Amino acid sequence: MARASSGMDLNGQIAALLRDFAAIQKSKQRMWGFKRAASAILALDEPIASFLQADGTLRKIPHIGPSSTRVIVEVLQTGTSATVERAIADSGQASDIKHRGPLRSQFLSRAQVVAALQNRKLSGPRLEDYRGDLQMHSTWSDGRQTLADIVEGGLARGYSFCAVTDHSYGLKIAGGVSMTDLRKQHREIDILNGRYRGRFRLIKGIEANIRADGSVDMELDELRELELVVAAPHSALRTEADQTARMVTAVRSPGVHILGHPRGRKYGSRPGVSADWDEVFAAAREANVAIEIDGDPSRQDIDYDLAKRADEAGCLFALDSDAHSTAELAYSETALAHARLAGVPADRVVNCWPTDKLLAWLARSG
Repeated sequence: MARASSGMDLNGQIAALLRDFAAIQKSKQRMWGFKRAASAILALDEPIASFLQADGTLRKIPHIGPSSTRVIVEVLQTGTSATVERAIADSGQASDIKHRGPLRSQFLSRAQVVAALQNRKLSGPRLEDYRGDLQMHSTWSDGRQTLADIVEGGLARGYSFCAVTDHSYGLKIAGGVSMTDLRKQHREIDILNGRYRGRFRLIKGIEANIRADGSVDMELDELRELELVVAAPHSALRTEADQTARMVTAVRSPGVHILGHPRGRKYGSRPGVSADWDEVFAAAREANVAIEIDGDPSRQDIDYDLAKRADEAGCLFALDSDAHSTAELAYSETALAHARLAGVPADRVVNCWPTDKLLAWLARSG
């Protein structure tokens, strides 16, 4: 089908078409309607083909209106949508729409995630191997969950630990936490860890920003106040300029444990950092820094193809949700699916380690 990106199942292809259709709408209401429909398709647990009934109609799917239903049925019956194709051709935006295709490459739909988790032929970490999430945000920065919510949410999922990694003070746009507030947060974490001792461990972390030169936006003595440091890029994410040196410098920076969402890509909107990733992975392996697979559906960063290369380099991995609410803790399943598709061994996934082993690695790495 036209404009389909590699790695997509039919759910992903239809969602991409609906996003393209949304982009050319003159009405904001119709634009948001098609975007919502695309999101609904991506979030389905099962293949969209299972919703097509014998009479050629579509079984009801929440947030899918009549116009989106027509597009979906067209694709299911013919492999493409004449409605969308004509509209794009008449819009004068065909070149812009074509540019979006590669920006959706290697993104998994929820149906693909479920299939990867259930596929016994795949190796790699299983849901039952996963002991805790090492990147998430609370109300102390840009999250919507309290620290207590994180603990209870983790316990509900059977976790032994989680790390709260609110944004560092250098990223003001995301409500970066001042050192004064961070120390207050640590006192609250101490209280929670006392309350849940023997059941759950909340880890004092931060998501530090990687500057243009590869340094992180906190001083070394400040980083030493933390148990876990995720270093992640939040700028220069749309340029084709090579940024290998930036990323290598980041993983070699003292105090860094995890290279978070390494590319900083976003579904359909930006490609993220360009780099010689094999060189970055080799540097991370040498520095004992884990490579993150961020499970946020809009990020999925790194994806299974890059994860295979990081695995071949001998890297450690962190599979995280990047959750901003307890409902988003399930995003870790997307990260797990990418790891399974890449064949990453569970013993090289730090989220699958016992708490004592994880804490010892954090202390040694820091």
